[in-house]
Amino acid sequence: MGLALPIYLDNHATTCVDPRVVDAMLPYFTAVYGNAASRQHEFGWRAEAAVGKARRQIASLIHAEEHEIIFTSGATESINLALKGIAEGYRGRGNHVVTVETEHQAVLGTCETLESAGFTVTRLPVDEAGQISTEALENAITEDTILVSVMAANNEIGTVLPLERIGRICRERNVLFHTDAAQAVGKIPMDVSSMHVELMSFTAHKMYGPKGIGALYIRKTSPRIALTPAIDGGGHEQGVRSGTLNVPGIVGFGEAAAIAGREMHAESARIAGLRDALVHGLLSALEDAELNGDREDRLAGNANIRFAGLRADKLLLALKDIAVSTGSACSSALPRPSHVLRAIGLSDEESMSSIRFGIGRFNTEEQIEYTIGRIADVVKTMRRTSPSHHHALS
Repeated sequence: MGLALPIYLDNHATTCVDPRVVDAMLPYFTAVYGNAASRQHEFGWRAEAAVGKARRQIASLIHAEEHEIIFTSGATESINLALKGIAEGYRGRGNHVVTVETEHQAVLGTCETLESAGFTVTRLPVDEAGQISTEALENAITEDTILVSVMAANNEIGTVLPLERIGRICRERNVLFHTDAAQAVGKIPMDVSSMHVELMSFTAHKMYGPKGIGALYIRKTSPRIALTPAIDGGGHEQGVRSGTLNVPGIVGFGEAAAIAGREMHAESARIAGLRDALVHGLLSALEDAELNGDREDRLAGNANIRFAGLRADKLLLALKDIAVSTGSACSSALPRPSHVLRAIGLSDEESMSSIRFGIGRFNTEEQIEYTIGRIADVVKTMRRTSPSHHHALS
């Protein structure tokens, strides 16, 4: 039997649900279908018990307490809930938020909304590896700063940021620290205590769980966080986020977290090996191919590579049998340069010649070998038909 095509190498966008996660979820669609808030009968009790188990599994993965986990519809909702809830809840203390130029649009868009509501936002620049200067962070914090929001790992270039150092600065300056950890949880060890994190947003579908279910970690010990709810109703999730709980999704999230906790170390080593083989293979086979982002501090499965002189969107059209993405998540028909790649110093042309590879749990050596050969062939062909590629994009 030959290699099954197409090959999926876009695991930063979403991941396949692990079959073990599906198995854990299935009973909660049919046999155990109660509402977890129905406290008068066994259907509700069993659903509530399943939610409690999942909450413990997820809390364990990030070294939190189970009552510090609030369920949401995903990382975007968690980020909105964290940033807007803190801004509203701490408005009496200050109106300044610090974040980073390379954050996900869920953070940057929320910050724009806060600015329109009268808050001031400082966006820290990054170096060519996508790292911030902790000195610049210290200098950015003022008496009016109520929140610092820095992602754990970048969704485009895979750069892992030094959360422990950032968290320590925030703790010393008495400023709350939120991290968008959507790409990090389940992939790299996360410890909310040692990282001095007060709020952490993450989601199931980036770690082989189902879509539509996420979590917000809110520290309950000193200092206790006063978060203004965004959704009112029956007082679910400690009054922070009302609404009937997605029990099958939560069970799946819990199982995905338990699997990640057991297998993360070995899985990361295997995936990093595949990533290194991909990078080495492509950079060896092709002239004018470069790796974007941090060489050392990056997610095991991330490779963001630019192919000089080629338009990435045109390259993708020629690669129907390999699912990868451009550096930018295009929100319109016209591709635009990635804000992340521009922030690390790439020109518009370099940004638009970059492709993001996301290697995951279900990728194989055979798939990586095929990808290297296929992309090398397509790039060489495109360059032959466009001899001016050194000077301008075709």
